Amino acid sequence: MQTDEQSATSTQFKRTMKARHLVMLSLGGVIGTGLFFNTGYIISTTGAAGTLLAYLIGALVVYLVMLCLGELSVAMPETGAFHVYAARYLSPATGYTVAWLYWLTWTVALGSSLTAAGFCMQYWFPDTPVWLWCLIFCAVIFLLNIISSRFFAEGEFWFSIIKVVTILAFIILGAGAMFGFIPLKDGSSAPFFSNITASGWLPHGSLPILMTMVAVNFAFSGTELIGIAAGETENPHKVVPVAIRTTLARLVIFFLGTVLVLAALIPMDQAGIVKSPFVLVFEKIGIPYAADIFNFVILTAILSAANSGLYASGRMLWSLANERTLPGCFARMTRRGIPLVAISVSMLGGLLALFSSVVAPDTVFVALSAISGFAVVAVWLSICAAHYAFRRQHLRAGRPLSALKYRAPWFPLTPILGFLLCLLACVGLVFDPEQRIALWCGVPFVLLCYGAYHVTQRLKKREITRETEHVV
Repeated sequence: MQTDEQSATSTQFKRTMKARHLVMLSLGGVIGTGLFFNTGYIISTTGAAGTLLAYLIGALVVYLVMLCLGELSVAMPETGAFHVYAARYLSPATGYTVAWLYWLTWTVALGSSLTAAGFCMQYWFPDTPVWLWCLIFCAVIFLLNIISSRFFAEGEFWFSIIKVVTILAFIILGAGAMFGFIPLKDGSSAPFFSNITASGWLPHGSLPILMTMVAVNFAFSGTELIGIAAGETENPHKVVPVAIRTTLARLVIFFLGTVLVLAALIPMDQAGIVKSPFVLVFEKIGIPYAADIFNFVILTAILSAANSGLYASGRMLWSLANERTLPGCFARMTRRGIPLVAISVSMLGGLLALFSSVVAPDTVFVALSAISGFAVVAVWLSICAAHYAFRRQHLRAGRPLSALKYRAPWFPLTPILGFLLCLLACVGLVFDPEQRIALWCGVPFVLLCYGAYHVTQRLKKREITRETEHVV
């Protein structure tokens, strides 16, 4: 019996994840580095009101993309689904590029997450280097991912429960401080909404909102993990739509509620990324050890997001190998159904974190986040485009809409508007010197992927021709 199980895991994943795992996996990927650290950068750039508006737009983008993804993943539940959809409905080269972009998204995000975890540890140990903590957390995350997918999913479920409870507690306590129910440590009066308008509604105009949209989308990245994990989920046609609805509702509550509290309690000139804005808030509130407790929770949340990132990037490399666009060694699995080689290569993001934390942890963090944000927005572009092409092909084939177990509403507006908003976010990078590096790295990376695909395909054709001639 064990032999049969081992042989099955050598070619495919087990469907061991349940609805609660899928919902919390998506939340676990989202509630992490972007929310806990990037929000400070966005507040300092756009102002409080601008940050709220940016997150509202970001929530709309995520909603549209998830509707498109829901229809695709229910119709075709596959592990590493994004590039499969892009390859089938856009072009094989686009599918190949999307897979590498998503791998880049999470590998770089893994690096920025581990750097952020190092920042958290410096709160307690200010004299220790960030790279030392990165090295320790690299080992922890790697071990969590190579045990089993069920163990990983169960761990993420409980990690995410802790994060959800903590975010709710933060919103309640922060609102209490906003309205004077909880006194501030320095004895100052309750700020109410004064900090939101202290520097004007939009102190630097509306352009910074466009400039920070990729950073906002990076904060929301992780919701699409539902599509990645669909191939390892029981009854995906029932589970995926529920996971999408519940995840989006919670994200809107958590993100907008949290950002409102942060913007109300932290003046624009005090926001940044070296120290989490959440810790800044609890330092202002006179609750003993509150900042220490929340710093610990942030640490676990960031490690949880890094855990999800390594899971996603490893599965994407496995999917590329499964489609025979990477060497077969990447598709090999352990007896527990773990793609060990793919996960090991994806840990390169952790090594990138070590390098960045030694060179310039505060400035490189923003650059890493921007590169990861650009990559995920590019993937979202492909999801919208693939959904548009999929629905049109479905209708042209004369198949009824009732044949789709889950349909995205408002077609074709949903994929078109989602595509345009994602494209606009990429354009915004041009105007932000701190994030512009994402374009200088991202665009050549896309071109390199397209070029690599065509080169590998030509080499494959030559090998097939030689083998044929040899046989003859």
